[in-house]
Amino acid sequence: MATLISHNPAETEALGEQWGRDAANGLVIALTGDLGAGKTQLVKGIARGLGIESGVHSPTFTFLNEYRGGRLTLFHLDLYRLETRQQIIGAGLEDYFYRPDGIAVIEWAERWFGQAPSSEAGVPGRAGNYRRVQIEVRSETERRITYENLGA
Repeated sequence: MATLISHNPAETEALGEQWGRDAANGLVIALTGDLGAGKTQLVKGIARGLGIESGVHSPTFTFLNEYRGGRLTLFHLDLYRLETRQQIIGAGLEDYFYRPDGIAVIEWAERWFGQAPSSEAGVPGRAGNYRRVQIEVRSETERRITYENLGA
């Protein structure tokens, strides 16, 4: 498990940009953190690292935004308005959690995986490359980003 302290949105985006440059097809990034923690800032950086030029915004009301035009397709999901696994399945989002054809970044991922994803939650056994990320607001200008890679 690794930890980074971000002091501003640009640092959070820079971390995401590095992840986007290094990302392999099938990567699933599960983001957790309070409103305003910086989840979407991280996704903006991932998009930039993939070479995606279109503006990234949180798909809170559509559940899914798809961004093409980069090295890999970015599937940006937001589960904030979905409270149960059944609602997520009903919205047709389940397939994005397991080896997407591109990269899937999931905000409010605890709605699907719980607080601590494990093989019992269906993550490493089916997802080829999975990164769990927790973003904590420590102050007005400081975020603690903790992440670990699970699976292949």
